[in-house]
Amino acid sequence: MTEKRPILIAEDDADLLAMLIDAFAQTDEFTAIGVSTCAAVAQAATAPDRRIDAIILDRKLPDGDGCDLCLRLRRSLVYLPIIMLTGAGELDDVVSGLDAGANDYITKPVRLPVLLARLRAQLRLADNSETAVLPLGPYTFKPADKLLVDSTTNRRIRLTRKEVALLKYLCRTNNVTDRETLLHEVWGYGADVDTHTLETHIYRLRQKIEPEPGRARLLITESGGYRLDIGVSAAA
Repeated sequence: MTEKRPILIAEDDADLLAMLIDAFAQTDEFTAIGVSTCAAVAQAATAPDRRIDAIILDRKLPDGDGCDLCLRLRRSLVYLPIIMLTGAGELDDVVSGLDAGANDYITKPVRLPVLLARLRAQLRLADNSETAVLPLGPYTFKPADKLLVDSTTNRRIRLTRKEVALLKYLCRTNNVTDRETLLHEVWGYGADVDTHTLETHIYRLRQKIEPEPGRARLLITESGGYRLDIGVSAAA
């Protein structure tokens, strides 16, 4: 099962916050962390031991303005999707929110399916960026740097271009990917390669990333192909 993506929701309306947290929990994709102040957003979003994949941010919080907070967050969280969900819907409000660094601006009241769809859209954009930083089991995956970093020990694992391409593709599908699809996606249609080439790369990748390569828990072989268990922990 794919690990749910943690979303930070900042909302000072307790009833709305509780409703959103419950609604996100009902999905197969997301889990929500709720806060109600700018200070709590900053603390949760920058905590080194907590993963946040996106922020849904109210404009008016008790201890500050969401636009000011968004502007501050952008200095360190350059690629994290931030969606403003607010009752301030005048044109100037929308413009100032987007200018502050928000990826999207949604006015209340909002229909939950619309919010979820727009959140998915922003996550797709972030995930597909060459500068994306992706969670991958016990590692942080940095495709642009061809690098995996162990989240516990800070050990750095260098990757080849093909290893990066394999991991990127497998990170972005929830299902088993068959060998032919991986060959086409990573090496290209018409490339003079076969499944032995793929299996060799999988073998070498496991030597790098699996604590016990002979008992793979992260890069798993299943009937017809391979999948990543990105929720597996370092201690698994």
